[in-house]
Amino acid sequence: MTNALAEQSLTVPERARPWISGIESMRVTSPLPDSFTHAPDTAARLVVRVEADGRRDALVVGPRTRATYHTDAGRQVTSCTHLRLGPGAARPLLGVAAVDLVGRAVPLRELPSRTARRLARELAALREEEFTARLAELLPPPADTSRSRLLRAATAALSTHRDRTASAVQDVARDLSVSERQLRNLFSEGVGLSPKHYARIDRVRHVLAHAADARWAELAATTGYYDQSHMTADFRTLMGVPPKAYFTGRLPRATPCEAPAPR
Repeated sequence: MTNALAEQSLTVPERARPWISGIESMRVTSPLPDSFTHAPDTAARLVVRVEADGRRDALVVGPRTRATYHTDAGRQVTSCTHLRLGPGAARPLLGVAAVDLVGRAVPLRELPSRTARRLARELAALREEEFTARLAELLPPPADTSRSRLLRAATAALSTHRDRTASAVQDVARDLSVSERQLRNLFSEGVGLSPKHYARIDRVRHVLAHAADARWAELAATTGYYDQSHMTADFRTLMGVPPKAYFTGRLPRATPCEAPAPR
């Protein structure tokens, strides 16, 4: 992230945690750069934007399978609040499967569920300091089904952490007593990605977060790659450039941002 943004993690109310896995508030503190990067992401997000003229809007931004590089010198956004949806939250909250949101940015009010329309109306009216207090009131009671518990267990097993690498997809399916096909269907509906692609993106995001903490070979080993060349190839596929080029600012050509225009 650029120094033009002041970022803050907000506490997710306990009652909202089955739906929301994290809340990030970003405020523009100085002129934004001409280009910016959206890294691959495994989660859909509700995004509340505030523009310089005070206009507010609420979007749903779906999972991203690869990095995108944008330029938008005319944008006037002064702050954003991102609410990361937990695994399996898209259908019950928004009325659509997560796979239908991949690579898209959609006005929240245009999604079919009553909850989506209420969130679009209420979230856009909230000030940043009101989010944690009001969020739990705006979300329905969680439905803790066997399917949702299975999906949470699977995403946890396929995620990379500092002290644990992701499990293999076939091992996760076996441990959860489902077939790999069942696991793929579960992920398509609840996450939007295949289990393999979920784990792949999560590994690259781990590299992005911890590249300053270790040498390349060490980072590759602790992240679960076969070796440094495997990490480099995977990073290049998802980010468009190899790690050394990315972290020294040699990025792909930026394209105009095509965010949905407010109505």
